Amino acid sequence: MRKEEKEFYGKLSDNGVSRRDFMKFCTALTATMGLSAAWVPKVAEVFAAPKQRPPVIWLHFGECTGCSEATLRTMYPWIDTLVLDIISMEYHETIMAPSGHNAEDVLHASVKKNKGKFICVVEGAVATKYNGAYGKIGGRTFLQIANDVCKQAAATIAIGACATFGGVQAAAPNPGGYKGVGEAIGIKTVNIAGCPPNPINFVGTVVNFLLLGKLPALDDLGRPLFAYGKTVHDQCQRRGHFENGEFVTQFGSEEAKMGYCLYEMGCKGPDTFNNCPTAKFNDGTSWPVEAGHPCIGCSEPDFWDKMSPFFETS
Repeated sequence: MRKEEKEFYGKLSDNGVSRRDFMKFCTALTATMGLSAAWVPKVAEVFAAPKQRPPVIWLHFGECTGCSEATLRTMYPWIDTLVLDIISMEYHETIMAPSGHNAEDVLHASVKKNKGKFICVVEGAVATKYNGAYGKIGGRTFLQIANDVCKQAAATIAIGACATFGGVQAAAPNPGGYKGVGEAIGIKTVNIAGCPPNPINFVGTVVNFLLLGKLPALDDLGRPLFAYGKTVHDQCQRRGHFENGEFVTQFGSEEAKMGYCLYEMGCKGPDTFNNCPTAKFNDGTSWPVEAGHPCIGCSEPDFWDKMSPFFETS
């Protein structure tokens, strides 16, 4: 075992994470990425002995910071430890120490130093009306910052419903003209859709880049096919009840307790592409439909307008 790997596993152990747990995580991540089990050791090596630590500049625009919180808090072994070991987080307003002018100085210096080499992660929608006046940071509009920073990046990953397709900010009547970052500034982005998305889909995208030297294959909406290639309905554990015509028609009913299909409660699973049923959330514990709540279609464009009212069938 190389020196870097020994140090890595020693650090995990100090944080209460066993090598066995780490390999279970790598196995789950490999499966989520659609790779065979033969790739598990290579995926583990990306974390344990990374050949490179790509610089990452993480921008926040119109959002609730839920995507950052989901990424940093929800999976064991702790995602923050693993991710920060394989990337160089140059700028992230939620977790960085500097603030105010000092934070702005860090952003400008990081972009200049890593021009054309960094991965830009965008969380939040961009206001476009009135020259972007509905959202500003440090005297510059979201629109100005996005145009300046994203267009100097090697690649831009939009994380969450807001950054990908506009989210709740873009819901009617949308006076600020909020849009996803790709549409707002006219660039191609990798879209990790969801409100919030499963952190394993973001980590899988980064690992795909480090492992294979390229971003993953995308669907026509810019979402990684490994995570968004199938509908929620096609992967749902309640699919058999749908086929048998066994539906929940009232929350708290016997049918609900028996785990019947939630389609008649407004479940948008048939129209939603995501891997929630297989990846699940909170260390693979559960996901909304398993917990008894219908899918609201949060990984689809304009879901606030197109999928609502959420508890009625389309």
